[in-house]
Amino acid sequence: MKKEELVAQMAEAAGITKVQAGKALAAMTDGVVDALKGEEGKISLIGFGTFLKVHRKARQGVNPATGAKIDIKESNAVRFRPGKQLKTQVG
Repeated sequence: MKKEELVAQMAEAAGITKVQAGKALAAMTDGVVDALKGEEGKISLIGFGTFLKVHRKARQGVNPATGAKIDIKESNAVRFRPGKQLKTQVG
């Protein structure tokens, strides 16, 4: 599903315009990003899941094309753990 399709589905389900649904989706995604940037780096949506910011330490990797060793810098990544209700509904 693409963003436009999600916005259209949200608009139909909520009985609002696509513009309003697009603004609501943008506000939600901005809120998730802001929460992950915060000190705790976590947002839980009960029944849906939890987004977590995790820190990856610097490490050595291997370039698969050449086999040469490369240094990978430390970074932050985002993980998602689905909630029980989402797991049940999906599969």
